[in-house]
Amino acid sequence: LGSFHSLNGSSFTGFILLGFSDRPQLELVLFVVLLIFYLFTVLGNTTIIALSHLDPHLHTPMYFFLSNLSFLDLCYTTSTVPQLLVHLRRADKSISFGGCVAQLFTSLGLGCTECVLLGVMAFDRYAAICNPLQYTVIMHPRLCALMASASWFIGFGNSSLQTTLLFLLPPCGRNKIDHFFCEIPALLKLACVDTTMYESEVFFVGVVILLIPVTLITFSYGQIVRAVLRIKSSAGQRKAFGTCGSHITVVSLFYGTAIYAYLQPSNNYSQDQVKFVSLFYTIVTPMVNPVIYTLRNKDVTGAMKKVLCRGQDSR
Repeated sequence: LGSFHSLNGSSFTGFILLGFSDRPQLELVLFVVLLIFYLFTVLGNTTIIALSHLDPHLHTPMYFFLSNLSFLDLCYTTSTVPQLLVHLRRADKSISFGGCVAQLFTSLGLGCTECVLLGVMAFDRYAAICNPLQYTVIMHPRLCALMASASWFIGFGNSSLQTTLLFLLPPCGRNKIDHFFCEIPALLKLACVDTTMYESEVFFVGVVILLIPVTLITFSYGQIVRAVLRIKSSAGQRKAFGTCGSHITVVSLFYGTAIYAYLQPSNNYSQDQVKFVSLFYTIVTPMVNPVIYTLRNKDVTGAMKKVLCRGQDSR
């Protein structure tokens, strides 16, 4: 059985990621913008992880999951963006076979983990608002750790399966990937066989990984809205909607672009559209997540002020 390991019997060393090479005038602009975005992503997500650990008031299930999300976003962006930045400034846009496998496995695993984790975070908000008296009993630290671990296990279990199946497909001798990173739809175009079966399987898994959490999120927020509307004080309503508004914004950004990229026929859109949508969920969403959560959140801004004041007092 031939596979991506061998091309026409010769040893196969790697791929060429075409990225944005057809638009050289755009490469410098993209490099500057993405570098700034990447630095903000690292700074924002590291800040949330650090604050969640440093401030005892943030040792709650919500911030445990939020620091998990920040760590995920940090890893997800780092699995693709640094290499893209190098390729934007160099003529050589190659990636080794092992590098491509590692990048697909990591980025797909982290993306799937985030899908599940966002569903878990919606359940946490549902428990907090609809069952406030039993919240600490329901969201026990052991259950939180179990749910977070399950998200990672499902995400990387799916990634292991998809990556293995993809690289077992026989290639056609082409090694140019019309994308800026190794992603399933772009790699499928290099296969030498009819990939309809594999595409159907990817679509099915995509539906499960994307739509089951979306269903859970929709149900959770339906219950939350009902519970919030029963709150008599408008201040209470604002507070409840405030904590959930951040999560809904993040969910809409992440799932909107992921569903657009994975759950519609590939002939419905151009490869350029695919690249720009991919840029959105690999760099823009991880960058804005910390901003969305901190700007609308008095706990996080309060914790930040405390840490900064402590740093000034120690001087």
